[in-house]
Amino acid sequence: MNIGELSSLTGASIRSLRYYEQKGLLSPFRKDNGYREYAPFAVEQVRSIQLYLNLGLSTDEIAGILQCVLKNKEAFCEEVLPIYRQKLQDIDEQIELLTNIRQNLTERIDAILLERSISGREE
Repeated sequence: MNIGELSSLTGASIRSLRYYEQKGLLSPFRKDNGYREYAPFAVEQVRSIQLYLNLGLSTDEIAGILQCVLKNKEAFCEEVLPIYRQKLQDIDEQIELLTNIRQNLTERIDAILLERSISGREE
């Protein structure tokens, strides 16, 4: 199938498919005229890439696990669990940082409103 067909079947843009190829996540065959030709299993590859992108993984992280998960169940790919655990830790750290920022902003808003009410200039 050509790149347009793969795009239609997966919902991935042609630009994204070219990017996946550039990152080594997809490997189409090249016809004599230079056009890309994708094997039928490319649909499953792209869907797997999309799944992992939606989990917040980078294309480099995906490259490290993609070949294994396409051949085996995810549970039997040794590379997957450490990546998931690291991603979860990163998310927890981001949540903590955002929670602190939110608290600081709330305190600043409260302080401004208090000062305005004391001076008689309410919002």
